[in-house]
Amino acid sequence: MKKTALQGKTTKPIKKSSQPLAAESSNSRIQMVDVARKAGVSAATVSRALSGNPSIPESTRNRIAEIAGSMGYRVNHSAANLRRGQTNVIGVVVLISDTQPISDPFILGLIGYIADALNANGNSMLLTRVSTEPRATLQTMVSSGQCSGLLVIGQTYHQVLNELEIAGIPMVVWGAQLPDTRYSVVGSNNLTGGYLATSHLLGGGAKRIVYLGESTFPEGKLRYAGYVKALKQYGLKPDKSLHRHCLLSATEIEESIHQLLVEDVAFDAIFAASDVGAIRAISALNSHNIKVPSQVKVVGFDNIPMSAHVQPTLTTINQSIDLAATAMVELLNEKLTGAASRSVVLPAVLIERKSSR
Repeated sequence: MKKTALQGKTTKPIKKSSQPLAAESSNSRIQMVDVARKAGVSAATVSRALSGNPSIPESTRNRIAEIAGSMGYRVNHSAANLRRGQTNVIGVVVLISDTQPISDPFILGLIGYIADALNANGNSMLLTRVSTEPRATLQTMVSSGQCSGLLVIGQTYHQVLNELEIAGIPMVVWGAQLPDTRYSVVGSNNLTGGYLATSHLLGGGAKRIVYLGESTFPEGKLRYAGYVKALKQYGLKPDKSLHRHCLLSATEIEESIHQLLVEDVAFDAIFAASDVGAIRAISALNSHNIKVPSQVKVVGFDNIPMSAHVQPTLTTINQSIDLAATAMVELLNEKLTGAASRSVVLPAVLIERKSSR
């Protein structure tokens, strides 16, 4: 994961103490007034000095920082930000199914680009994953002063996100634009992506295309809809035996391929709803001595870096997550200044490689 800036735009760095700063606790006896007394200044001066306020001479700021460090005192930045009603910290919340880990290459890539975009904007990043009580957790992150706004990855709790938008929580979500969405969304055109992937396979001569992946969550549902649209345009009807609902784990992908073969289902291509799923499908096919692409063509979705380096290289649908990250930060900035919610749909582009030729 890429590192983000640790200080905001207006905070000037102060000389670090040679001694570690102890974390504050509710039962700590060291208070700001104690630092002020030892330094021979007022508590207000200590507060301004430790926040890097340029109205305090640099030599005084450094001296107070040294004294605070030697006493084990540290400013509670969250409380200070809450009192000022501002913070340069943006919360990045992973709100996806527990079956998709943060270590998923696509998620890691998106987080990395978000970190870069926030850093360029002068923000720090607070990264967390939320799987229970998302409404209370996300609302508290903003109301407590931990962060000024949220960038959310995933729509597992779509209605909760709508409720948070209505409650006035500044937030932008990575995902799919749904008919009843109230919040700002940035995402790829998943319907077009599914259509392009399937049309490419059909145009290359495939007749029996397996859809492999999740199709109940918003993005997967739209990708499957694009798959169905392409089949119909080629005069083909969706075949239930070719729709394999499975998640990203290697075990489930291998089991899906195994079941297709055990059930003697004829197929000549696979459209996987993610690159990770497609790469694991190729591995499973290889284990059954089925060659890609001469016997079965494969197309993925995401264009993660690994897709250009596996063998055979993977044909996929590109998601421009660098542009997505920039758009998410820009839209959040708009919301923090009082602008209305708006969404951005990024184009889906087919990247043709060897797995479908």
